[in-house]
Amino acid sequence: MLYLLHKGNHLDLTYRGGQGPIVHLVSSLKDVVAYLEKNDGKWTFTATNAGATYTQFYYDLSDLGEISWEAVRATDFRDPEIKEGKQAEFLVFDFFPWELVAGIGVNSPAVCDRIEAALELATHKPMVKVKSNWYY
Repeated sequence: MLYLLHKGNHLDLTYRGGQGPIVHLVSSLKDVVAYLEKNDGKWTFTATNAGATYTQFYYDLSDLGEISWEAVRATDFRDPEIKEGKQAEFLVFDFFPWELVAGIGVNSPAVCDRIEAALELATHKPMVKVKSNWYY
């Protein structure tokens, strides 16, 4: 999706603002699952795009081996298997507690400054870091 936003020319997307203002919220998988299980929250993960009709949904962390970690780490997505595996998702239903956000990755120092200003009065202030290598 970031690539489509970077290109800014996909016919089905009305947003044309690029990837610059997009932020990545970082959490600990184990902390999130522990919180959700304690509070009757629902979660799942997939090894491919969750919107695909053939996708299998997993509900046990022991199934994390089903994810192609090689694809997740890849930076070249031309191979169809890499492209597919790169779309693995972790999904949370209905509510995600802000306190579980451990960090925020941004594309530029300007966005970092904006996010830090927005968090100024917040009680929970995740660390904000420029992670330009997370973007195209």
